[in-house]
Amino acid sequence: PLCSNNNPYASSGATLARDEEQNLWSTPHDVTHTEADDDRVLYNMIVVRNQLDKDSEEWQKLNYDIYTLRQTRKEVRSRWKHILEDLGFQKEADSLLSVTKLSIISDSQNMGKARDILLKLSEETNIFPTSWELSERYLFVVDRLIALDAADEFFKMASVVYPKRPSGERVDDSQKAPQC
Repeated sequence: PLCSNNNPYASSGATLARDEEQNLWSTPHDVTHTEADDDRVLYNMIVVRNQLDKDSEEWQKLNYDIYTLRQTRKEVRSRWKHILEDLGFQKEADSLLSVTKLSIISDSQNMGKARDILLKLSEETNIFPTSWELSERYLFVVDRLIALDAADEFFKMASVVYPKRPSGERVDDSQKAPQC
C-alpha cells in the first residue's frame, strides 16, 4: 500500500510525530535501539503516557520520567563516545556505538569477558549513573572493543575520566582528570 496504515489522510507531520513517539533512544528516527528490557520499560511508559490526558498530573509525571530516561541514555552514550574519541576512534565512534536488532556478538568466546568488563565499568567507574541498569547495548560495544583489542584501554580511560566517587559526592567537569 502507498499509504501507511491504509489511511489516505495521514500527513507526513503525523507520521513524524508518531515516529518520534516510537523512538526509544534520544534521536528522532533512531533505529539503533534493541529489544532489550530497558527499551520495553521506556516503551511501556510511552504507551501509558499516551493513554492519559495531557493536562493530567500523571501525564506530566510520566512525560518528565520519559524525558529524564532519554537524557540519561544520551549522557551515557556521550560519555562512551568521548572515551572512544580520546582513544583515537574519532571517525569510528558512532559506528562502534551503533547497535541494531541485527547486531551480533563477534565471537561467542568473548561474551564472558565482555560481561566482566561491562560489570567492572559499572562498579569501578562513573561512566554509568548509580541507578543505571546495565544495558545489553553496551555489551555489544564492549564486544567490539575486545575484537579491536581496545577494551582494556577503554576501561583504563574510563577509570581516569569517570572515576568512582563515594555516593553523594558529585563530580563536575572542572574536577575531572585532564584528557589523555
